Amino acid sequence: MDKLVINGGKHIWGQVEISGAKNAAVAILPVAIIASKGKCIIENIPDIEDVNCIERILESLGCKIKRDKNSVDIDSTNINSIDANSEDVRAMRASYYLIGALLARFKKANVDLPGGCPIGERPIDQHIKGFEALGATVIIENGAAKVQADKLIGTSIYFDVVSVGATINVMTAATLAEGTTILENAAKEPHVVDVANFLNSMGANIKGAGTDVIRIIGVKELAGCSYSVIPDQIEAGTFMIAAAACGGEVTINNVIPKHLESISAKLIEMGAEVHEGGDSVTVKSQRRLKGVNIKTLPYPGFPTDVQQPMNALLCISEGRSTINESIYESRFKQVDELRKMGANIEVNGTIATVEGVDKLTGAVVTASDLRAGAALVIAGLIAEGTTEILGIEHIDRGYPNIEEKFRSIGADIRRVTV
Repeated sequence: MDKLVINGGKHIWGQVEISGAKNAAVAILPVAIIASKGKCIIENIPDIEDVNCIERILESLGCKIKRDKNSVDIDSTNINSIDANSEDVRAMRASYYLIGALLARFKKANVDLPGGCPIGERPIDQHIKGFEALGATVIIENGAAKVQADKLIGTSIYFDVVSVGATINVMTAATLAEGTTILENAAKEPHVVDVANFLNSMGANIKGAGTDVIRIIGVKELAGCSYSVIPDQIEAGTFMIAAAACGGEVTINNVIPKHLESISAKLIEMGAEVHEGGDSVTVKSQRRLKGVNIKTLPYPGFPTDVQQPMNALLCISEGRSTINESIYESRFKQVDELRKMGANIEVNGTIATVEGVDKLTGAVVTASDLRAGAALVIAGLIAEGTTEILGIEHIDRGYPNIEEKFRSIGADIRRVTV
């Protein structure tokens, strides 16, 4: 078991490279099995545990996987199973993308229902609604989704709530349906667009991704392609917040600045400087920032995945801040750990009130989920003294080499095996 040990209170300076988007990669990799000929060469893949888990699942279905550090070759030509029933499948949320891909290609799927980070209820009712509208029968039995259709027929589907997972899953299934499918009230997140672009590179006909109406004209088959995953909006946001919290000046490279606009706007409102380049953002802060109010929203609003890291910054910002978590009701699991470090936070339902304190102090804390872990890293970087973070397997699910990247910009952080 590993832990992170951080000696805080240091300014950070320099440049850091952002990896490929975790949320895009863990959708694109399972969707690749829809290709019935040729292989998919997917580049800018982050070196994280969630990617390793998806690769193991694909191999168990009969895919041939060749992994370089930042690229993956997937040959699903001879896939020999539609049954994804394993601990790996149950362990990660993104495995449900297998349902849409298997249903599209084979017209049936048997996939264990997944878990993932314990951040609140994330039902798949909108996925089921979409699959049934396309003509599939869905049975939830013994902890698995069993989906089957004689054929898939395009139709109009209106999602009751904006759901990234349902948008991607139903969009994927519809690529090989007969006729035209229209998805309304669709999610607009960057990784939705990335999956649509990947499917189009395989020969799909998808238009409108990135808006709330997506139109899919079904095709006969999809083939392998070469594709590069977009940069990670959430990793970039985490480093932006860390730069603002620690003071100093950090340039975050390999980003799409437009994807970061809601984060940039809040940091500027707090008093930090944010400068955009073509594929970079620079964050500079040399004084105590002021508190702000945040409400998480679907893209292009403030990302729920950045709420927890931002919570750490608000702990030492001047005045009172509020966080309204409108996406996941249990996404304040970092609060008790931040309190151990001296934070003054009160939670009432889905709203947290943060009274800024002069300083945080080091403590032994435990990461309960991926983004809570990122919050604790930022808290450790700004705290006086030494912070030890346990449970870092959660952090490793989404942040490649986090300690090395922070060390490269001057942080005193190391991984220790215990």
